Amino acid sequence: MLRRTFPSPEALRRLPFGLADVALILGTLVLVGLIARIGAGTLISFVPPNVVPSVSLDPVNLPYYAGRSTLRMFIALFCSTLFTLIYGYIAAKNRRAERVLIPLLDILQSVPVLGFLSITVTGFIALFPGSLLGLEAASIFAIFTSQVWNMTFSFYQSLRTVPPELDEAARLYRLSAWQRFTKLEVPSAMIGLLWNAMMSFGGGWFFVAASEAISVLNQKYTLPGLGSYVAAAVVKEDLPALGWAFLTIAIVILLTDQLFWRPLIAWSDKFRLETSAAAEAPESWLLDLIKAARLPSLIGQALTPVGEAINKLLSSFSTPGQTYNVDENRQVLSDRLYNFALLVIIGALLITGLHFIFTTVGLGEVVKAFLLGLLTLGRVLLLLVIATIIWTPIGVAIGFNPKLARLLQPVVQFLASFPANFIFPFATLFFIRAHISIDFGSIFLMSLGAQWYILFNSIAGAMSVPTDLREMAKDVGLNGWKLWRKLIIPGIFSSWVTGGVTASGGAWNASIVSEIVSWGQTTLTATGLGAYIAEATTVGDWPRITLGIGMMSLYVVGLNRLFWRRLYHLAETKYHL
Repeated sequence: MLRRTFPSPEALRRLPFGLADVALILGTLVLVGLIARIGAGTLISFVPPNVVPSVSLDPVNLPYYAGRSTLRMFIALFCSTLFTLIYGYIAAKNRRAERVLIPLLDILQSVPVLGFLSITVTGFIALFPGSLLGLEAASIFAIFTSQVWNMTFSFYQSLRTVPPELDEAARLYRLSAWQRFTKLEVPSAMIGLLWNAMMSFGGGWFFVAASEAISVLNQKYTLPGLGSYVAAAVVKEDLPALGWAFLTIAIVILLTDQLFWRPLIAWSDKFRLETSAAAEAPESWLLDLIKAARLPSLIGQALTPVGEAINKLLSSFSTPGQTYNVDENRQVLSDRLYNFALLVIIGALLITGLHFIFTTVGLGEVVKAFLLGLLTLGRVLLLLVIATIIWTPIGVAIGFNPKLARLLQPVVQFLASFPANFIFPFATLFFIRAHISIDFGSIFLMSLGAQWYILFNSIAGAMSVPTDLREMAKDVGLNGWKLWRKLIIPGIFSSWVTGGVTASGGAWNASIVSEIVSWGQTTLTATGLGAYIAEATTVGDWPRITLGIGMMSLYVVGLNRLFWRRLYHLAETKYHL
């Protein structure tokens, strides 16, 4: 008689795969299947001026629409990360490039999403003739422009404030530029970059409606997605459909937090620049599942030789950092040539601008746009002051208290990720019934999208303050204003400046959709530059579009150069740990 034998627990532990591996494999297969199913919808034929099939308000379609929007968001996030690492590194490492790239970044940040759409939609459609991929690419590019600037500013500032002792250690060990990048610079920037990526992802939802329901140059294009669903519900004044959209986006945000952001936050805790570990490290059930599985480590071991070969190859292209003696006369000549070239460019732009003014819109229209910009500037500055007073202490409390962070991080992530313009229809209805002027109501609408930049950067800055310094401050009895002046302000100042400059740019961008809102056939229009650009974009008035975007760019760049750049310099030279 045959006796059935069962493997011992030791034998089970020696098996190549466990339950965690099975769960990961099944989850991966489900994810790949969903991406394939959703992505197939982007390959249908499309030839302008034909219209894409209209968005149905049947709630049954919402899971598919949510998948389309989420896929666009993650593709844009991937592109934003690549851009951030390349652009931020060049700007931080090359002084001459920095003098061009950072002002250019200021300008690009100031260009509204609608401005990018006005320029790029036709080009992307021509790039993919006969396919919906052109509109999809234009939508993804619009979301990219709403995500990338915040991340780039954060990474650039992190590279400029690498702790001097770590920089000196990298020089002593003669690390190549690639080794410095992977072993020091990216790890030291990881926490701030991750929290800004979370904020950027949430900010992308703010413009998802504008990127999916595109109305530009008298042409209307609509892509299936949550944003276009909400836009259609607003036009039809369908409150139940808006309610279903609210529920769907809430589920999407919670799933994204649990399956993507929470594991990354827990993983990034190992990059804290301190000698003592955090009192309570952040946790993630998915990260624990990945660590318990054997498959990821097996794949990592198999790919280790490939990774080492790539590292050696890239390291061979860059020599260890060295200090060179620069000829002072040569440096002065180089600076003079740069300044001369800059003056030539400014002169050419000035002549082109004057020619544009006198041949198209006229000087009176320029004065009008300038005055409208002053009104929007006032709203932006008021928003920044209020957001700083409210959210900086809250961000510090969350960053310093792991228990509070574990409790409130999902809440603030949900609030920041929830598309503020999804609330606009209800706010508009409230403004109408309460007889509140949109000139003041637009400040509230702008803050719904811009204030989170300050909160998230305050959290990131507080989390980056070493635990041993916090404990020392507690031991010596620092509290109240002394604690803020001696530890908190120097510790978070660099992050707060990044939050402030991106919040400012986000507020200018949000003015496009905040100064002109509608509910059904009722439209409320504030007096400001954002409404000016939105109206010009809707009717396809290219001269006024160009004037409005140019004027907004001048305001943002001027504010950055006169105010935010000086604060950046202060952060680099004085207020950083």
